Amino acid sequence: MNEQKPTFKEAMQASMIWCKSWENDEISDEVISDRIGELIKTVEGARGFFAVSLSLDCPLMDRFPDALIFQLRSAGEIVVDLTVKNLAMSSAMIITHRINKDPQGLQSERIKIRCIELLKLLDSTQVKKRLDVLLEATKGNGTDLKFLKKWGYNDEQINAISESIYEVAT
Repeated sequence: MNEQKPTFKEAMQASMIWCKSWENDEISDEVISDRIGELIKTVEGARGFFAVSLSLDCPLMDRFPDALIFQLRSAGEIVVDLTVKNLAMSSAMIITHRINKDPQGLQSERIKIRCIELLKLLDSTQVKKRLDVLLEATKGNGTDLKFLKKWGYNDEQINAISESIYEVAT
């Protein structure tokens, strides 16, 4: 990924390979963290990484090696923003899956939990600022209102998003 800007798909493919290699003890915490650090310098790279690491059976996002936390914190707002959006979407989807009796709800629950735990490890000032923006949107105001309306979330889903925001603080 040197000096290239990976596409979303390329970032997903690389993330899958790296997560599997790390899980099989073929690469160290430091090596995977450095590779991910390169990926998450761009929004598309970060989106691809999170699409894989948050949703798949990748224990990397359950263990959070110190070297990985360093890289994720270093990426700053890109990581905070995507994690907050993933928290919102997964929280809302849990409701949808429950209503539809869809077993995919377990995956959304895992994403939500991973997002909450990651947000607790990132820069607290950036996280609070970003969560405040999302919380304001759940009340019908602010810049994230467009994000919530884009996905057509209903009141129950918006309430679930709001509850998840407060879970980060606990």
